[in-house]
Amino acid sequence: MSTGPHTVLDFERSLAELDKNIAAYTQLPESQDENRDGVIAELSSTRERLLKEIFGHLTPWDEVLLARHKDRPYSLDYIKVLFTDFFELHGDRLSGDDQAVVAGLARFNGRPVAIVAQQKGRDLKERQQRNFGYATPRGYRKALRVMKLAEKVGIPVITLVDTPGADPNVFSEELGISASIAMNLREMSVLKSPIVCAVIGEGGSGGALGLAVADRIMMMEHAIYSVIAPEGCAAIMDTFGRDPGRAPEAAAALRVTSKSAFDLNLIDTVVPEPIGGAHRDFETAAASLKQALEKALAEVTVLDTRALLRERHAKFRQMGQFRVEQFHGPSGNGTPA
Repeated sequence: MSTGPHTVLDFERSLAELDKNIAAYTQLPESQDENRDGVIAELSSTRERLLKEIFGHLTPWDEVLLARHKDRPYSLDYIKVLFTDFFELHGDRLSGDDQAVVAGLARFNGRPVAIVAQQKGRDLKERQQRNFGYATPRGYRKALRVMKLAEKVGIPVITLVDTPGADPNVFSEELGISASIAMNLREMSVLKSPIVCAVIGEGGSGGALGLAVADRIMMMEHAIYSVIAPEGCAAIMDTFGRDPGRAPEAAAALRVTSKSAFDLNLIDTVVPEPIGGAHRDFETAAASLKQALEKALAEVTVLDTRALLRERHAKFRQMGQFRVEQFHGPSGNGTPA
């Protein structure tokens, strides 16, 4: 991940200006300005107050921009610091490999686990190599291959979701992208190994679901999870005039944020990020994710196979169920509220 200056989002421009001023005063010799330290302290205090104010009132579209931030930690960043002895496996044993999906075996706190993750790529060359995180059928078959291996040897599966969606190109359609994702949904629903999923960035539609049928699902605080990208929703819905420029409105309607997903009971945990986002303090973000993974694994690995599958089935069966309240009007007839 990037260690230099971060890309500045529109809603962060006032913060960037303060950072610039603080840096300028820090480089100024104290002999040139006796009040230098006092000015720096005042600017830093203003910066902290503004940081809390901005990130305490983010819109859903702001969250989309944060989830897509080019400096945000990706799967391989987390794998490097949270796991040891990572051994990557390649290929779907049918038609080839897909580098948008990283899969293999590792140790988490000394315990053997299988890892299946999506990787977008940090620079342009790697992004092209990894197809910008859009997995093809080969990627989903590779993912399932590693999950079945985990089931065979009796170890848990950890998935890290970060994709705009499944690959939409003709190549993937010809290889059966829909069937590949459907196969993963089916097989993960009955996999005998415990599965823990973390949405660390974008959780885009079926591309995310192909790795997200899990016993515990968590989202990083500034991640998003949605059936379609806000731009795509705005472009096809009459509600938004079929105008991609109205994506911020679509983001709000889609309820893409981690808080919304938690309120709708689609996920189990929101993993706190350092103020300003994971890209501003990766070590703190990684420690937070590690703690959440430890807790989730502790909860699911104590269950026997029958209880594990029963709870997983019940978990997904209740999603999308809403209770219709009744009220009695002047006529006395019950009408849905």
